[in-house]
Amino acid sequence: MEFVGRVASLAEPVVQEAGCELVEVQFQRESRGWILRLIIDNDKGVTLDDCVRVSREVGNLLEIEDVIDQAYNLEVSSPGLDRPLRGPEDFKRFQGRQAKVVTKESIDRQHVFIGRIESVENNDVIALKTEHGTVRIPYSQVSKARLEIEL
Repeated sequence: MEFVGRVASLAEPVVQEAGCELVEVQFQRESRGWILRLIIDNDKGVTLDDCVRVSREVGNLLEIEDVIDQAYNLEVSSPGLDRPLRGPEDFKRFQGRQAKVVTKESIDRQHVFIGRIESVENNDVIALKTEHGTVRIPYSQVSKARLEIEL
């Protein structure tokens, strides 16, 4: 699905113009057919108007560029409260928030860590304060990471 990168490069300027960031592009088959999903976010929260604007403009661009050669539905949404963390910059941005981090290899005989993001050291080591103390996770070992919903 090399066209996902092409979709991202077409959508990025539109999303930025709307004052948002492009978090993720997904293209997957679901029960109702193929879905092209753009996940957008901004610090103030994503509004319905943001989603409509991005959907309309990106939809027009995709039609003109003829990037996808099959029927699909375009969806634009926010990442939600449990948004994925995609890089050291996300960890910095959400410092102080609760996160769940899954590692590729065991660290202290664990693969799953839940704790508060303390810092990002040297732009490549995540310091996560867990109930057992602070664990330092090299970003290269992060398999998946998401914010945890805090009530």
